[in-house]
Amino acid sequence: MRILHLDSGRHWRGGQRQVFLLAGAQRERGLEPLVVAAPLSPLAGRLKTLGIASAVVAMRADWDLIAMRRVRRILSRWRPTLVHAHDARAHAIALGALLGTRVPLIVTRRVPFVPKGRLKYGARVAHFIAISRAVGEALQQGGVPADRCTVVHSGVPTPAVGTPRDWRREAGWPANTLLCGVVGAMTAEKGIAQLHEIALHLSRATQARARLVLLGGTAVGADAFGGVAAYRAGFVDAIHDAMAGLDILWHPSGAEGLGTAVIDAMALGIPPVTYATGGLAELVEDEVSGLLAAPGDAVAFARQVDRLADDDALRGRLAAGGRARAAAFSVERMVDGTAAVYDMVLAARRLAAGRSPKLRS
Repeated sequence: MRILHLDSGRHWRGGQRQVFLLAGAQRERGLEPLVVAAPLSPLAGRLKTLGIASAVVAMRADWDLIAMRRVRRILSRWRPTLVHAHDARAHAIALGALLGTRVPLIVTRRVPFVPKGRLKYGARVAHFIAISRAVGEALQQGGVPADRCTVVHSGVPTPAVGTPRDWRREAGWPANTLLCGVVGAMTAEKGIAQLHEIALHLSRATQARARLVLLGGTAVGADAFGGVAAYRAGFVDAIHDAMAGLDILWHPSGAEGLGTAVIDAMALGIPPVTYATGGLAELVEDEVSGLLAAPGDAVAFARQVDRLADDDALRGRLAAGGRARAAAFSVERMVDGTAAVYDMVLAARRLAAGRSPKLRS
């Protein structure tokens, strides 16, 4: 089986990590993945490092005609069994590149927003993969029938920690500080804009002990949010080593498809505090593998952080529960679920071809 993956992301985020893990596992299983990625993107670079077949195409807009023609040429030369688009822009470009062909198109949807526009979500997409029930429900609200959408949760590899980062030493903080990490894209939709408000509503005792470590974005060193000292470490490649040095994960995202940074934290035994929104509400079992707060309620979020700061036993219990929960979100399950969707789509195509008078004659 030949699978042509399309991903337009220019940065290394959760979606690009999933494409990389999926393509690598497919190659190990004897399939032939080819990934079309953005030029100079971290995904393209990592694919080359592992020798996974790849090509680069600049995808500048949803209906980029130049990108469509270039992907079309790749399709004509490589003749994939199916095409798998991994983001909204790649989805649109795949539709244009596949015009007039019968190659099945699979689209992974990673955001819990109701889609708009019938053209992109019509019958030309053979099947949608939603990374959480919340994403699947949003697709259905946008008009995608339930039988054309399957939930396949994102997966993360089992953590391999060498030496945990000593953030207290690196930042020059006292030994008794409580290290709270924020991991991912440092953008407003990921909740970075709320850090100041959350910190302001912490108890005085927690404010005095807590320190924030920001893993993602640009490295700028010392910073502060609402009176809580912070250290902006920037993008970190050895993410498990970096996260293993934390005590608590803050994940104040207002709209999350699932949240692979939260899965990583739970797998490492680091209790997360998140808002009960999108896929996070189904990922984190409140009081078992982490703590949830009402969506957008910075005061409630701060109260949950206070609880963890004051209760070593609670942190220990959630750490154990988190490791057990994270095991359900393995790379193997993600790859198996994706393969099941491929098989279902191809079986339906074979059945339809067998019923076609033109193909039987």
